[in-house]
Amino acid sequence: MFELPEATRELQSVAQDFARERLAPHALEWDRERHFPVEVLREAAGLGMAGLYVREESGGAGLTRLDAAVVFEALATGCPTISAFLSIHNMVAWMIDRWGNEAQREAQLPSLLSMERIASYCLTEPGAGSDAAALSTRGRRDNEGWVLDGAKQFISGAGSSDLYLTMVRTGGPGADGVSALLVEKDTPGLSFGANERKMGWNAQPTRQVILEGARVPADALLGEEGQGFRYAMAGLDGGRLNIAACSLGGAQAALDIALAYVKERRAFGRPVADFQATQFRLADMATELEAARAMLWRACAKLDARSPDATRFCAMAKRFVTDTGHRVADEALQLLGGYGYLADYGIEKIVRDLRVHRILEGTNEIMRVIVARQMLKA
Repeated sequence: MFELPEATRELQSVAQDFARERLAPHALEWDRERHFPVEVLREAAGLGMAGLYVREESGGAGLTRLDAAVVFEALATGCPTISAFLSIHNMVAWMIDRWGNEAQREAQLPSLLSMERIASYCLTEPGAGSDAAALSTRGRRDNEGWVLDGAKQFISGAGSSDLYLTMVRTGGPGADGVSALLVEKDTPGLSFGANERKMGWNAQPTRQVILEGARVPADALLGEEGQGFRYAMAGLDGGRLNIAACSLGGAQAALDIALAYVKERRAFGRPVADFQATQFRLADMATELEAARAMLWRACAKLDARSPDATRFCAMAKRFVTDTGHRVADEALQLLGGYGYLADYGIEKIVRDLRVHRILEGTNEIMRVIVARQMLKA
């Protein structure tokens, strides 16, 4: 696919308008004040952006992964942090739609799709990051439901979100012992750590989620017991595409700022844009982003088609696109020189925001492991 369908281009236009009018004017303030703009997220939800690939019969938009990637890229041109959080919320809503029973879908999805209630995804632990299958948070069954003990680390939205899709160990060691549970914010025994001070992503809270004898009902189990890790990994296939798209959008915004700057800035008696070194750098940045976009779209097509090698392509795209996005944003900062290092120009925020994309949703080192393993199996 080399041209987006007309319907997808229309979605892109809506998301670009929203990014320009509702995100970009406030992004620096949100970053500086560490403000989580829930009210703006709800405006995005009003445009259908909280359930992009939730099925239409469940109240979602029923779009493709390609459609979603295009939307997240467009939103990230306004603020990568907000676009990334919206992608996490979408992932949780999709997982409930995909594996929840009818009662869970009816109870959870309407308020999630309007973002009246916000959702977080809880997999990583203090001692289980890349080796997520080694998670130790326990879920013990009793006559009344489940009792949960453990802690989750680096949870986006924690403390502000209303629902926590949490992976817990309900069986033996390894991936087969993990189940997925829906934990409400008002659950007794659920608490949160301090809001982490971070390099970027300051417009969304990141806290530890602490479970100390937290009791949830039996019907909090999502899907089948022992299948939680499989659900988590399936969710991450799409999550990796989404975060790659956010890297593209942020990098494109940085390139656009740099392009405008070099046309105006003069050095040695002429515009900086007249220097061949500047032109070559701009050309390389644009070319690398276009190559990354093509790889992302191909991975989206694989996931939409449920291709057997979709996981490999999602990993490849996540690794390549997030590395490329951060590098291009850093190059854009360099083109502005000292001004690029100042907060008012916006590029230093983009560089800070995009840096974490190479770590979350599976580090880029783990993406290489996934790709290599599948290559060696062939």
